[in-house]
Amino acid sequence: MDIVYLIVIGLLAGIIAKALTPGTAKEPKGCLMTMALGIAGSLLVGFIVRTFLGGGAGGFVPTLVGATIGAILLILLMRKFWK
Repeated sequence: MDIVYLIVIGLLAGIIAKALTPGTAKEPKGCLMTMALGIAGSLLVGFIVRTFLGGGAGGFVPTLVGATIGAILLILLMRKFWK
């Protein structure tokens, strides 16, 4: 159930992250890329929190903030290597 929760949060986080970092015309865009980056960011931060802090994020808002930060980091990383 936790993974499903992180995926749903990731969808929201992807939308927020893409709104905060809109990007250029040269990088891939679209709903699927936004969802994929959000979900990946959410799962990444969820894994880091559970591994290094030993527990959950503590609720909806902290999870959403962490997932958004993870998605933004993935967007910036994708931009660095996308050419």
